[in-house]
Amino acid sequence: MSQSLATVAYLGAAILFILSLGGLSNPETSRRGNLFGMLGMTLAIVATMFGPSVTANGIAWIVGALVIGGGIGLYAAKVVKMTQMPELVALMHSLVGLAACLVGFASYVDTSIQLVGAEKAIHEVEIYVGILIGAVTFSGSLIAFGKLNGKIGGKPLLLPARHWLNLVALLVVVWFGREFLRAETVADGMLPLIVMTVIALLFGVHMVMAIGGADMPVVVSMLNSYSGWAAAATGFMLGNDLLIVTGALVGSSGAILSYIMCQAMNRNFISVIAGGFGSGAPAKKSSGDAATAEPQGEVTPVSASETAEMLRDAKRVIIVPGYGMAVAQAQHTVNEITKTLRDKGVEVRFAIHPVAGRMPGHMNVLLAEAKVPYDIVMEMDEINEDFPETDVAIVIGANDIVNPAAQDDPDSPIAGMPVLEVWKAKTSIVMKRSMASGYAGVDNPLFYKDNNRMLFGDAKKMLDEVLAALKA
Repeated sequence: MSQSLATVAYLGAAILFILSLGGLSNPETSRRGNLFGMLGMTLAIVATMFGPSVTANGIAWIVGALVIGGGIGLYAAKVVKMTQMPELVALMHSLVGLAACLVGFASYVDTSIQLVGAEKAIHEVEIYVGILIGAVTFSGSLIAFGKLNGKIGGKPLLLPARHWLNLVALLVVVWFGREFLRAETVADGMLPLIVMTVIALLFGVHMVMAIGGADMPVVVSMLNSYSGWAAAATGFMLGNDLLIVTGALVGSSGAILSYIMCQAMNRNFISVIAGGFGSGAPAKKSSGDAATAEPQGEVTPVSASETAEMLRDAKRVIIVPGYGMAVAQAQHTVNEITKTLRDKGVEVRFAIHPVAGRMPGHMNVLLAEAKVPYDIVMEMDEINEDFPETDVAIVIGANDIVNPAAQDDPDSPIAGMPVLEVWKAKTSIVMKRSMASGYAGVDNPLFYKDNNRMLFGDAKKMLDEVLAALKA
């Protein structure tokens, strides 16, 4: 394949990637978006394998890597549950960062191409920055993976003077960057490069460890952006235009998504990086204060049959899915309940908070998998004003996204975070296994409100009982 034909193929792949992102922006076109992405990647791989820069021996290595990597990917697709998708995404991000680091070191020690002057300086800057971004992405994504699957606690690790530590690390990285550019031989430049890599790895660990559990959806989106920029840096190091374009697309779209997530949580990007959000409920105030940090009152439990009766008598119902629904794999039962209620003339809609679950779009994917109609799945801004006219709002395994303390308690760790106002419905029903706090570690006054009922137990089991009572 000639260079010009390979360039045309890369251009076609880039267009398919853009169409893929466009398709993924809407649930109704997401399947088509995925198809465009797969076609674009296939075209890119074929154009690379048979392009002028790959020898016959190189093709054999690429095919071997494709077989190994594809086998691992197929295995993961079969065994990874939908509840494990957030940590799988974080793990995939780490591999992109690792690839950027390895390509950077390989490019630096490669002596087949000799550059001088400005070209040499530019190439070394590409290597240095690419490894820096890749190392931060790699270690940060691994910590995010550990936090999301529970191997690492969700509470932030806030070291004393952590911001000064970060500043000192940045200055050291800049200083070693100067030393790297001034190195005359590969051996001379290797020490600054290794030192920078170690600092970047430690910074990635420190950065994500300092971020609390409630900010983890933003962290996943942020690491997605980092992985894109790492891929773009890899493209610069290899002189591959498609990698540059693709990395820029992923990096910019991830940055935009991070901004949307921050807006949805009333946060800004700097405060997320600074960490601390989701560190748990504040300490109790003294007994002489007018209010305490924890709500006062008793909860009102309800049975599955009583829940079914309230749903049957309602005219308007809003369902708020959360991570608990994902853990119980209850989305298919939820869809059956929805169809049963709609057949009885009940208006049923879903309210999706932008950070429900532990990954952006997690609930949308689960509902789409269960074949819930797209037109009744509403975003928070579209449906929040409708709760006062709603007869029953049923919350399935969500906590922080329906917490009225975000509006009522200025001392709450989640104060100012936009939430779904389910407590304004005539009756709200919260499904939980226990009274434990949510992922952010913040207690929820919703549980104690007079118009709220608590349906305790496994979401799948309880919803199966509700469905059976409805059909009876």
